[in-house]
Amino acid sequence: MLERLGQGPASVSELGKSLPMSLAAVVQHVQVLEASGLVRTQKLGRTRMCSLNLVSLRSADRWISERRAFVERSLDRLGQYLAETTDTPTNAGDTLWRRGGSGSANAQRAL
Repeated sequence: MLERLGQGPASVSELGKSLPMSLAAVVQHVQVLEASGLVRTQKLGRTRMCSLNLVSLRSADRWISERRAFVERSLDRLGQYLAETTDTPTNAGDTLWRRGGSGSANAQRAL
């Protein structure tokens, strides 16, 4: 629905034409989008027209960008940590597990 409204305002019935759901379900979705502030509706005669609320979308975009930057920084730090630690010897238990040594029997029992 948001993708379609990005092309311009549309009536509720226009929004529902390309979606595999009933008109009642489309109305419910529009109500949720309106309650969240992402969509505005206006009654024009017997038709309810919907349009994007660009102020709210920009706010949501800003919030998502901040979260994305945080996650990317965290993943960068994780990548650096993993790159630094891959040069160190592996845990003896891991070595026994991969070789099928006595550690593997204990590990298999734990599973």
